[in-house]
Amino acid sequence: MRYFCQNLPISQQSNMNLGASCQASLLPLSQCGSCSVIHSQPLAFPPVISRKLKAHFLATQLRRNGKVVCRMSETDIDPESDNNETDQSVHEGEDQLKSDTHQSPETGMLESNSLEVKHSPETDAQTGGAEDGEDLQVSIGSPLPGVKPQQLDESIRIPKETIDVLRDQVFGFDTFFVTGQEPYEGGVLFKGNLRGQATKSYEKITKRMEDKFGDEYKLFLLINPEDDKPVAVVVPRKSLPPDTTALPEWFAAGAFGLVTLFTLLLRNVPALQSNFLLTFDNLELLKDGLPGALVTLLVLGAHEVCHILVASESGIKLGVPYFIPSWQIGSFGAITRILNIVKKREDLLKFAAAGPLAGFSLGVLLLLLGFILPPSDGLGVVVDASVFHDSLLAGGIAKLLLGDVLKEGTAISVNPLVLWAWAGLLINAINSIPAGELDGGRISFAMWGRKASARLSAAAIGLLGIASLFNDVAFYWVVLIFILQRGPIAPLSEEITDPDNTYITLGIVVLLLGLLVYLPYPFPFTSEAISTF
Repeated sequence: MRYFCQNLPISQQSNMNLGASCQASLLPLSQCGSCSVIHSQPLAFPPVISRKLKAHFLATQLRRNGKVVCRMSETDIDPESDNNETDQSVHEGEDQLKSDTHQSPETGMLESNSLEVKHSPETDAQTGGAEDGEDLQVSIGSPLPGVKPQQLDESIRIPKETIDVLRDQVFGFDTFFVTGQEPYEGGVLFKGNLRGQATKSYEKITKRMEDKFGDEYKLFLLINPEDDKPVAVVVPRKSLPPDTTALPEWFAAGAFGLVTLFTLLLRNVPALQSNFLLTFDNLELLKDGLPGALVTLLVLGAHEVCHILVASESGIKLGVPYFIPSWQIGSFGAITRILNIVKKREDLLKFAAAGPLAGFSLGVLLLLLGFILPPSDGLGVVVDASVFHDSLLAGGIAKLLLGDVLKEGTAISVNPLVLWAWAGLLINAINSIPAGELDGGRISFAMWGRKASARLSAAAIGLLGIASLFNDVAFYWVVLIFILQRGPIAPLSEEITDPDNTYITLGIVVLLLGLLVYLPYPFPFTSEAISTF
């Protein structure tokens, strides 16, 4: 309620406190321009504040301890705000009143100094440049992690009337009880209390929003990283990136695929690995690497096909896969962008885990066949037994199937299928590292949330950085993560609901299989070495 003092004569005791001398009745006033001039006539408040500034200030007179204080602020007092903040605002208003008024020596009256208010960019952005105080608007752009704002016309913004409808009619006691709101780039952020299950509440809010506004706005139900409490973000759909793939991406992906095929062929021809320049004079030698390249491509293909199948089932749109070539192991796998917004964490978990699970399953099967089947030419590939110390999974299977044949410092002949399948397993394991937007990073985010996955990603990248001092494959992979897949992962429509325990188990299996592949085998292979170890 706003008041002004009427019939207040200024007596000779002009030095008395303003609040003490105001003993007249208080009459309501619709809007107070300022407490600028106090005459000896009935007290009035002339509008010394310009019309442009009028929208940004509301004058409220409060009677506290016998004092009348004129408090000017951009918004009304929030009944839920902290008492300390209210008291502080009142004292600030009192100080402002004292500084803006002085006693005129000629008239003996209290007169106000000219009031000049400067706008900050933050204030203008929050009010949307409105001059009437009624059309509060929010600037465009995307506030969401991993989503780049689109270059759109500034007229695309959420008006105050729409925000009021969202708060009062779309959200509610049965879904998300709003206790506060604040402008957010690209829309508005609502703080409040989530009611019931997040998934059901999200569906109800989305249905109401579509009934009111059609497909104009997009809702996100997220966890606030500041206090780990649920928040609802509404943004214009036009501020989000399009979920289509540009035609030039197909040409770039095709070029990467051809280079990857070449590196896969090259890796399986030992004669060309020692001298790369011989490749241009002996292109026919690349044919010798075709079987190994096909086996590795088979493992990679199973990985990508399962991604595509699960994405189609979950309504996830994918971009063109980019196969990354590698001189060390033939390929680092494929990078596939998610074009649209994933609905929930369980969908992301199923999608991210499907590829590695298929790749690991096929890779382990081919590895077992390689140890069991004799080489087709009777000779196979001669390797030192120490190479199996490079992988806990490969070394454990080799020890289980070969037994005492596997001795330290002894060369053995194995089917080349072992090495081809091992390469496919290593590529899947690298993609299962819980970092950035790799499959492992998406899995950890889907299982444990954004904050926990960010910490795990930082730890994984740190360990990779240490490993890169001793291993060039780890070095190149750290570079690729920072350049291509550092993240953050784009927001999901609803990030609050945890996935089902069955899918969490599958995600943990993928992460453990990755550890088994790229962690070294620490135990010696012979019993004599065990006794002296």
